[in-house]
Amino acid sequence: MKFTKWHGLGNDFIIPEERDITGDLSALAIKLCDRHFGVGADGLCVLESSAQADIRMRLINSDGGEAEMCGNLVRCLAKYMYESGFCRKNNMRIETLAGIIKPELVFSGDEIISIRVDMGVPKLKRGDIHMTGQPDKEAAGIAVTAGGRQFSGRGVSMGNPHFVIFAEELNGIDLSLYGPEIENNNLFPAKINVEFVEVINRQTARVRVWERGAGATLACGTGACAAAAAGILDKLLDERVEVILDGGSLFVEWPDKNGSVFMSGPAQKVFQGEAFL
Repeated sequence: MKFTKWHGLGNDFIIPEERDITGDLSALAIKLCDRHFGVGADGLCVLESSAQADIRMRLINSDGGEAEMCGNLVRCLAKYMYESGFCRKNNMRIETLAGIIKPELVFSGDEIISIRVDMGVPKLKRGDIHMTGQPDKEAAGIAVTAGGRQFSGRGVSMGNPHFVIFAEELNGIDLSLYGPEIENNNLFPAKINVEFVEVINRQTARVRVWERGAGATLACGTGACAAAAAGILDKLLDERVEVILDGGSLFVEWPDKNGSVFMSGPAQKVFQGEAFL
């Protein structure tokens, strides 16, 4: 199987050249994403034909589970499609389990320097993040206990579910301890992505991410958007925010609280090769 490997701020993905792959995708992702016995990645991107968009993308995480959406992957996929000649559009439509996502390529001359993505409207109710309790109630001020500590957070869906926790500073946050306990908390039967957020100033936030099905990652596009949206809703952040992740910065805008969140950031091809399965 021929493939290319991409990353968005260190959040890395395998993109096969082949379309409409069949078979056990979970087992395939686990094998390919293994960093010792496979290619190594946070997830496998399976590309399928779409009747309503330029391509349909499926993300199978490194644990074999499927995610609804991934902002970093969308940026990587948009650049991959343009540079491979599959879709030579500046504005694309990518079908995901979370709906149609619309990336826009940003150029400097002939070079793609950034990808700006319409990430859709954040959803804020318990039902939107598959949380127990009244599905129509806003998921704000939710208390969880992990590692012997109690945290309060807000649920935000960016097509996939996130739980955003604001902390005074992140140096004391043991992501490997708190992340899996919150991910698997009984409040979230379908599990959840977790963001710990430190507000630097009204235009800047530092975020560390524990991703459902992948663990600690260097960056998460939907997580950055969820963190920014939560900070804006709680009046901690302005409508345009630099989100500093372990792998680098994304820029998130939410100018209309009834409208879409927009995320901008880079994507980089790492290498191409052939996997022998």
